[in-house]
Amino acid sequence: MSVVESVLAGNRLALARLLTQVENGLPEGWAALNALYPHTGKAHRIGVTGAPGTGKSSLVNQLARYYRQGCNFTPRRVAIVAVDPSSPFTGGAILGDRVRMRDLAGDPGVFIRSMATRGTLGGLAAATAGMVQVLDAAGFDLILVETVGAGQSEVDIARLAHTTLVVEAPGLGDEIQAIKAGILEIADILVINKADRPGVEATERALRNNLQLAHTAPRTFQHHGQQVTLSDVPQVDPDGSIWTPPVLKVVATEGDGIAALVEAIEQHRKFLEVSGERQRRELARVQTELENLLQATLVARWRASADADEYRQILVQMASRRVSPWQAVQRLLDGGEG
Repeated sequence: MSVVESVLAGNRLALARLLTQVENGLPEGWAALNALYPHTGKAHRIGVTGAPGTGKSSLVNQLARYYRQGCNFTPRRVAIVAVDPSSPFTGGAILGDRVRMRDLAGDPGVFIRSMATRGTLGGLAAATAGMVQVLDAAGFDLILVETVGAGQSEVDIARLAHTTLVVEAPGLGDEIQAIKAGILEIADILVINKADRPGVEATERALRNNLQLAHTAPRTFQHHGQQVTLSDVPQVDPDGSIWTPPVLKVVATEGDGIAALVEAIEQHRKFLEVSGERQRRELARVQTELENLLQATLVARWRASADADEYRQILVQMASRRVSPWQAVQRLLDGGEG
């Protein structure tokens, strides 16, 4: 049985090996992904992002547990991709998120995969999209993607996820930084975790004030390019074309507020389907993925055929300010002429 057939049949060992091949960029991994691609597109992707210390891992853990319990719905198969910071010594994932998700171990309906950023900006590793597609093809109903929590470069998750949760917490003093980073603008649902701590009201108030100050219209902000009003509960405008992100308070370590959060996620899923927004976002995602792959492939092909000595000489000329970056690009593309 081939690795593709094994993954489609639910073989977890084959799945783990294929994910490693995809993460490492091995040819056999991408070949398998090509074969699996027609089987993708069924899973609902949920991105969880926010600053370090907001409790993203604990929140992901509770969401997975709730979906597995099957309260008011059939239990879902859940995959978790936890993007960890790269170790400065080994270059691998530190696996800190798995420590917080130990109570999910042994559940055959849950698959947890940690991966290293390997220096990639944007809160996601370069191979994350490929790994998510493998998990999608493997038959998981929900794929939770937890970003590294790098801060201002977290917005990449909005291109990958169907539903993006932005997590804040009281007492961190990062509310102003969040609005500066534009991270709140990608939120489909705003989550204030650790809501049992002092200062939760101040955090909620600061977030609302920041959203108001960021734009001229009162109590509105730009969400996926559309101007909408912040609310305490999910709302959809009369024609069903705009989703208003709710602000929900939870205590992930205790499970408080998780049911309301899952309900909001399910409402957003329905909105995406009914409004056609899911298809629009999917088109935008595949365009970004295609352009990134084109860029990487074209650069790799060019480097393979380029004159290494000429390339080093131009780098020296750039460093000494004799050639500008734009002139260097033109000379390299023209084969050293000019």
